[in-house]
Amino acid sequence: MYQLKLEQFSGPMDKLLQLIEERRMEITEFNLAEVTADFLEYLKEVEKIEPRLLADFIIIASQLLLIKSKALLPDLALTGDEEESIKDLESRLQFYRRFKPVMTIFKELWDKNQISISRPLFLDRPTIFYPDKKLKTEDLFNAIKKIFSDIKEFKETQTIKSSLITLEEKIEEIINRLKKEKKDLNQTKFGFKDLTTGKSRSEIVVLFLALLHLLSSQFIKAEQKKQFESIMIEDNKI
Repeated sequence: MYQLKLEQFSGPMDKLLQLIEERRMEITEFNLAEVTADFLEYLKEVEKIEPRLLADFIIIASQLLLIKSKALLPDLALTGDEEESIKDLESRLQFYRRFKPVMTIFKELWDKNQISISRPLFLDRPTIFYPDKKLKTEDLFNAIKKIFSDIKEFKETQTIKSSLITLEEKIEEIINRLKKEKKDLNQTKFGFKDLTTGKSRSEIVVLFLALLHLLSSQFIKAEQKKQFESIMIEDNKI
């Protein structure tokens, strides 16, 4: 039997709102960028949850990475869909903050087993069933039998594959590429474009964040001689 478990609820919007409220922040693009690392860290703890819920976490994580990239690179050009995605997450989180207190009321009603859905006209009136005069008990039995028969035949065939691109993996990828260039070609630098070939947009975003992390740690040096030219990554301490 289905059970409502609000206390144990840990969906992506719930966790994101928790991170925002723990820091006593307003819901803005800047603040969402601030909690991105915390949200990604939490993802490591939920890898074994139901795949559909994990997919929701990954979608939120990708939106947060997009917001983080925009915060780090104010001149980053975004598509209309990407801009809409950022606004959508912000508005959904604001709506969820307003809706969350209502969950307590729903739980109290559920615990009392007093669940009723009705038009205002019939609210608080006794429940009455008015069947059609031509309706027979046999018709109801056959209808219910058909419903259960359809449910029995239903089989879910969709397969969901989840893949999480981590910052640590991309940092390691850049470091290994530098080592490979030095060992095989005796070179100490290569172009950032060489890393992005054939990769998805989200993977490129994480790669760029990894590049910024290595630069801030002074593990590498990077140079871009002209606008829109490939960023050259050079071995510094590796």
